[in-house]
Amino acid sequence: MRNRVVITGLGVTAPNAVGIPSFLEAIQAGRSGIVFQPDLAELKFSCQIGGIPPVTDSIKNQYFSELQLRQLNSSGIVYGVIAGMEAWQNAGLPVATDEPDWDSGIVFGTGMLGVDKFRESIYKVDEGQVRRLGSTVVIQTMTSGVSAFLGGIIGCGNQLSANSSACATGTEALLLGYERIANGQAKRVLAGSCSDHGPYIWGGFDAMRVMPYQFNNDPERASRPLSATASGFVPGSGAGALVLESLESALERKATIYAEMLGGHQNSGGQRGGGSMTAPNAHAVKRCIQQAIKLAGIQPDDIDIIDGHLTATIKDSAEVTAWCEALGRRGADFPYINSLKSMVGHCLSAAGSIECVASVLELHNGFVYPSINCEDLHPEISALIAPERIPQRVIKQNSTVLAKANFGFGDVNACVILKTFYQ
Repeated sequence: MRNRVVITGLGVTAPNAVGIPSFLEAIQAGRSGIVFQPDLAELKFSCQIGGIPPVTDSIKNQYFSELQLRQLNSSGIVYGVIAGMEAWQNAGLPVATDEPDWDSGIVFGTGMLGVDKFRESIYKVDEGQVRRLGSTVVIQTMTSGVSAFLGGIIGCGNQLSANSSACATGTEALLLGYERIANGQAKRVLAGSCSDHGPYIWGGFDAMRVMPYQFNNDPERASRPLSATASGFVPGSGAGALVLESLESALERKATIYAEMLGGHQNSGGQRGGGSMTAPNAHAVKRCIQQAIKLAGIQPDDIDIIDGHLTATIKDSAEVTAWCEALGRRGADFPYINSLKSMVGHCLSAAGSIECVASVLELHNGFVYPSINCEDLHPEISALIAPERIPQRVIKQNSTVLAKANFGFGDVNACVILKTFYQ
C-alpha cells in the first residue's frame, strides 16, 4: 500500500517576486520580471536582458549571518536557502534541536552552482594563492551545496541529496521526493531546485543564439512563448521549493494542504528519433506524458490545465503537438495551457520548481495565470488548439487536475500530475 503524497509548504525566489504572497499577486497580474542587464551590454551579449530575483539585504539577513553573506558568491545558494526555508516555515514545520529529524529529507537540485566562486578560485590558484581561497569554496561549488545548507539549518536526518537534469531538474526533484514518501521511506521531503544568474551561466546560451536580441529596449515583451514572433528564451534565475508530505503525517498535524501529487514519470529520448543533446525526441515527450497520466491513475480528459515547458523557441509548436497527441484532445476540447516563462524567463535548472510552485497556487487558489506576450499566436499552434485555451488574462476557475512538464538538454523529460486535495 503506497502512501498518498500531498504538498504542505511552498517557497519561491523568482524574477518577478520573492516570497509566496508577492509571487501569487505577480502571476495573477501577469507581471514580468525581465529587465535590462547593464553588465550583459558591457560584455557585448546579443541578449542584454534577463530575470534576476529582487532579493534585498533585509531578506538575506533573515536567513544568513553577516559572516556567511561576506563569504557567499553563489547566488544559487542564496536563492535556494530563501525558497527552501520559506517552504519549510510555510508548512509550519520546526527545525530539529539535538536529534536529527529522521523522518524529513531534502532533494534540492541545480545545474551549475557557484560559477562566480569557481572563477575567483581559478584566478587565485593560477596566481599561487591557494591558501587564500577560504574555507567555503567546496561547499559553494558542490552540486549538493544547497541541500547541505538547508539540511544543516533544518536538521534533516533522512535523505539529503541533489539532482541535476538540466531544465527538468526541479520537476524531477519532486518526483524523487514523491517516490521516497510513497514508498514509506520518509514522512516529508523538501524538494526544489535553484539556478545562479549572470554572464558565466548565460554566456553559453548567448553563443548558441537561442536568446532574443530584438527586445533589449523593451524587456517585458521579450519572453514570448506560443507566439509567432517568439525568437528565443530569455535567461532567468532563482529557486522554487515545495514540502511534500505523507497524507497521514499532514492530517495528523493538521497542516494546510495545498494540493495532492498523484505521481508522474520521467524518461529520456536517448537522443534518437530526432532527439539530440539540445532537442527532444518527440515520441519520448509524448510517452512521458502518457506514462505520467497512467501512473497517476487518471484519464486524459481529467486534465483541466497544462503548465507547459514552452520556452519561446521553435520547439513550442512541437510541444503543443505532443500534448495534443498524448491526450487525444485538440481544438476547444484542449485544456487551458500556459507558460510561466512569459513572465520570468527560462530559469534553467530552477525552472521546474518555480513553475511547480505556480501550478500548485493555481489549483489551491482557483485560477489560471495568463501566458503573456502571445497575442500573435503561432499559426501552427492555433491550428491545433482554440486560441481561448491560452489565457491572455487571469481566469478565475476552480480546477481539479493539472499536468506540469519540463524537458531539458540531454533529451530528458519529466511530468508530474497535481490534483486539488479532497480528503
